[in-house]
Amino acid sequence: MSESLLFLIPLLPLCCAVINMLFGMRLPRLFAEIMAVTGVAGAFLLTILFWGYAEGEGTRVVIFTWLNSGAVDVSFAMNFDRLAAPMTLMVTGVATLIHLYAVGYMHEENDYARFFGLLNLFVFAMLAIILADNLLVLFLGWEGVGLCSYGLIGFWYRKLENAKAGTKAFLVTRVGDVFLAIALLWLFAATGTLNISEINAQAASISPGVVIVLSLLLLLGACGKSAQLPLMTWLADAMAGPTPVSALIHAATMVTAGVYLLCRLFPLVSISTVGMTAITAIGALTALYAATCAMAQREIKRVLAYSTMSQVGYMFMAVGAGTVTGAMFHLLTHAFFKAVLFMAAGCVIHLAGDENDIYKMGGMARRGPVELFWVFLAGAVCLAGLPLTGGFFSKDGILLALFTHPDPTYRVFWLIGVLTALLTAFYTFRLVYLVFAGEWRGTGHPHAIPLQMRWPLWPLALLGLIGGMLNLPALVGGDEMLHHWYGDLAGRAVTASHSTEWMLIGFAVAIVALGWFAAHWRYRNYRPPVENRVSRFLLNGWQSDALVDCLLVRPFTAMARFCSSGCDRSLFDGTLEGLAKMATRYSALLVQLATGRATTYLSAFAWGFLVLLGWFLLKLVNGGGH
Repeated sequence: MSESLLFLIPLLPLCCAVINMLFGMRLPRLFAEIMAVTGVAGAFLLTILFWGYAEGEGTRVVIFTWLNSGAVDVSFAMNFDRLAAPMTLMVTGVATLIHLYAVGYMHEENDYARFFGLLNLFVFAMLAIILADNLLVLFLGWEGVGLCSYGLIGFWYRKLENAKAGTKAFLVTRVGDVFLAIALLWLFAATGTLNISEINAQAASISPGVVIVLSLLLLLGACGKSAQLPLMTWLADAMAGPTPVSALIHAATMVTAGVYLLCRLFPLVSISTVGMTAITAIGALTALYAATCAMAQREIKRVLAYSTMSQVGYMFMAVGAGTVTGAMFHLLTHAFFKAVLFMAAGCVIHLAGDENDIYKMGGMARRGPVELFWVFLAGAVCLAGLPLTGGFFSKDGILLALFTHPDPTYRVFWLIGVLTALLTAFYTFRLVYLVFAGEWRGTGHPHAIPLQMRWPLWPLALLGLIGGMLNLPALVGGDEMLHHWYGDLAGRAVTASHSTEWMLIGFAVAIVALGWFAAHWRYRNYRPPVENRVSRFLLNGWQSDALVDCLLVRPFTAMARFCSSGCDRSLFDGTLEGLAKMATRYSALLVQLATGRATTYLSAFAWGFLVLLGWFLLKLVNGGGH
């Protein structure tokens, strides 16, 4: 089969998005739903069909020439290689299950064509990032996911808080996009190309100082999309969108785009020790920050949102520790178990009568379908890192990479990672106990959960549990399949003695057990939430919104008010209005002279004659004196 047909992978979601946006409301609802699911499912099947083209150096397909001016030649091209193929398969596969879930979740939504059109467009934009052969196409997809997130987070825009959440996500991520755009322009100036492979090949020839700055710019760009410090304030509010949107953003698309960017340009960023340390530090601090915030959240989806932020921090730590395999391994397993957690949370919210507060739930294990508890628990144990789950192996691999790093500084990051793992186990089991254990504490009337919302949870739960098979370590009889698949793209090979690995595994098991025991002791019997300064501080995300408001929004507003009132109205408008009033006053005096009376004109003539005569006589006197 011709390799040129690879372009159908991103084209199918795009075409279905356009059809739904143009004609979806004019055709039966079933047609719009079928089109949406077909777009991503078809892309998933094509990815499997074309898998062989990713082997070796991969396959590059030029669709058309985008820009051609002098030495600049930018093609709209795809690069289907060993890094892109697993990511493409994950995005299209998980997105297909989320689309199927969304059919049931949105069955009462009237504006279904806009929803499914944006959802398909979101997948296309993410595929553009993954399959981009050059940075300009990548930036197109980068901006595309930002635009779609704005539309989907604020989908129920009639509620002001939802519209504000979409706007906030759009504006905060734009800050990171500015840094990324600067990095792209600088890379083009330094290398003369936007082709990613050529930039990586020329990375060693770039000045070390420039590489440091470029690495930091790329890091800031990635922080915006992946909600890492300091550009993380948008992610928790993004829960205002429908649950399928939350699942798609957190599991398969936008939040992992920053990790993929750093992995794609790893040969460049890995040259800079400063850049790698900064990536690790940002990931470690974000992981710890988000885990502490998750412990105090009351809304079920906000707990999972901060959890995503924390887990993406682990992925950043993996990149900073030099292991692309570790970052991508955790990215893939996280996509499976976080998607099932969000989708199960949507079912829980249905059962609770659209209630989001976990303190107003309880007893869901008996209130809803029995399989709902088991699939949620499967995702929860993966998130907590229970031994033998996918989350355990991927997270343990990252901690091993940090522990064995030759730089002693990385032991500090390892300790932060361990502490975060403890907090993760605690808040995960806190969520399970408050939602599923005990008695029902809510007041809402449950909504029916259609089969379309339930059955997509099982494949994701299973993939989360067995996801460790993707890169099972040799210590337990695995062959590190993912690491061998990536080959030269895998980054640093993480090696340690078996005794060290067993020690770290035992430590990880103890951490999970301690976190579960603490949650069990505190939440096995329901107690009302404790309100104090610490809980409010964590509930509000360390007051990050207030800090941003104080440091940025208020000074900007004050400056804008000064420019508007002080400069524009007082100085510019005041000066122009003053000149106009002065001209009006003088013109009023001139108007008084034009009376239309002959006597007035004769008097003015006489006075003018006397003035001229006096001036003439004065000149004569002065002249005679000389």
